[in-house]
This record gives sequence, C-alpha cells and structure tokens, in this order.
Amino acid sequence: MELGLYTFADVDPNAADKGAEGRRRLADLLEEIELADQVGLDVFGLGEHHRPDYAASAPAVILAAAAARTSRIRLTSAVTVLSSDDPVRVFQQFATLDLLSNGRAEIMAGRGSFIESFPLFGQSLDDYDQLFSEKLGLLLALRDSERVTWSGALRSPINDRGVYPRPLQDPLPLWITLGGTPQSVARAGALGVPMALAIIGGEPARFAPLFQLYREAARRSGQDPSKLKTSINVHGFIADTTQEAADQFYGPQAEVMNRIGRERGWGPTNRAHFDQAISPTGNLFLGDPETVARKIVAHRKLFGNDRFLLQMAIGPMPHDRILHGIELYGTKVAPLVREMLAEERAS
Repeated sequence: MELGLYTFADVDPNAADKGAEGRRRLADLLEEIELADQVGLDVFGLGEHHRPDYAASAPAVILAAAAARTSRIRLTSAVTVLSSDDPVRVFQQFATLDLLSNGRAEIMAGRGSFIESFPLFGQSLDDYDQLFSEKLGLLLALRDSERVTWSGALRSPINDRGVYPRPLQDPLPLWITLGGTPQSVARAGALGVPMALAIIGGEPARFAPLFQLYREAARRSGQDPSKLKTSINVHGFIADTTQEAADQFYGPQAEVMNRIGRERGWGPTNRAHFDQAISPTGNLFLGDPETVARKIVAHRKLFGNDRFLLQMAIGPMPHDRILHGIELYGTKVAPLVREMLAEERAS
C-alpha cells in the first residue's frame, strides 16, 4: 500500500499582505514535499481551490517546482477541478510535469467540493454533472491517443488533432476523486479508472459498501481487475504522543471546519466531536506513530485500499509541527504499516 500526504496549501484568508502570505506558504509547502520525499513517503497530492484560504489554484505549477527538489515521490493533484477547466490544458500541464519529474506525475480529477471555479471560468452550475462527464471522456481520450477526434455538447469539437507533449508514462496515471456519491463511484468502476474517496466526516466503515460497488461495477463492465486501484484521503495528524497530536491538531482543524461549516449551514464542531473522531472507529487518523499505523492497517482490512493519503497541513497548523509530523510518518508510521501488512501476508 502506498502512503502519502495531501494538502490544499492553507493560508490566512485575513492576511493584510496576501502576496507575502502566499509566498510564505508555498516556500513552506516545497520544504514539506521535499521532506516527504526524503523520509520515503510514496505520494504527495495538492488540491486545486480558488478561495482566499488556499494558495493552490495551480497545482501543476507548484508540483513542477517540487519535482526539481525531489527524486522519487509521486506528485499528483488531489483534486483537479476538471469540470471548470479545459481537459487539453490539464493533460498538457501534467504531461509536462511528468517529463520534468522523470515519470512521477499523476492526475486526480474530480468535480471539487467548492464551486468558486465555475463562475470564475464561465461555467454554469446548471451543467454541473454533464460538464464533468464530457470532460472526463475527453481527458481519457487525450491520455489514450496522440491524435484525438472528439465531440460533445458543451465544448467545441476536436477533429484529428495531436496534443503535445506526450508524457513519459504511458498511460499517464489518472484517478477519479470522489466524495461518496454512489453514481460517481459506479462510473469510476465502469470506466476502470482508479478511485480516491475523501472521508472527512462520520464513521469510515459506512463507506465500505462504496468500495464493493466500485469493484462490482468494474466487474460488470469487464474491466481488468489489475487496473482497479483505490485510495482513502483523510484528515489527521501525527506527534510523539496521542495527547500532543490531539492538542496540536484540534484548534487548526476546528477553525477550518467551522469556517466551511458556516458557509454550508453545518453546526459548529467542538472538542467532544473531535474526541469521537479520533477514536478507533472515527474519521480522524491521529495519534502517536503506533496508534496511527494500527488505524491505517485496520481500515485497509475494511476497504482493501491500495493507497492512503493523509492531510496534516490544515488551517493555521505551524510549519515546524507539520515537518515533525511528516518525519514521524515516514520514519515511524510507514515502517510499522509495512511490517504489519507483511506479517498479515505471511500468516
């Protein structure tokens, strides 16, 4: 199982000098990706957003900078908001990243959990589902063939045009990232495209039927089982002790969830909710290295997932604590997880 990190590059939305705040966060982010590579983590993902509280509106640009500072870690969007972008440009950007990184680029395409990009790029929310379906079809066509002929209802057609550069990896890895809609899960399975499921609320166990649905949809469509991969993308934090991890993560995580909750009409979170979420059956993967490793392995038994991505850099979490968490993840958690999985295979 691949182990990695993802983030949205949180910044202070109320900073007086937004340029300086963005510069600071991106400098810290590149240091975090570099450390993740050094301690042996497998994947780093960067999610596209178009809001004042996040700095990652152009993940491919940031990941290209990271490619120059790393040697082995895979570099992916952790989501590319495909519905509001142009698939040709998305493919070209990540093909370029693949060349710069010597074959380490990936795309995680999705509709996104926020809608700011739709009016920003002139897309109508009335076309929400159709935009994603059409653009995903075009992106798959671009990935699978150098010359493309394609037509749809919401974009001008392409008539036997070549799209360049071509990536080093053939095909360029493409995942669909989802929030738990059964229809979207079934579509990913039917297409035979790897699926990344975001679990940021409730008990993870309730998502297990979606993994079964994904695999059944793939089987019914005659997809090659070897191409089916799954990931869970979750929130959490690692520190020397579980108490330290909880005390350090609660404030930043609560600030972000309450800010988003006010926009979406959710009730406020509190420490009691948080403490339930860090329990063995809760959605936060938080604690000392052994606690987190055991929870990762327990949920792999539940889902059979091939990848696990953890979001630790959330809200105003101090950079030095993020770095320490990454170090523990790579040097303590990852070896424990691999040891536990090896013991299971041998038994």
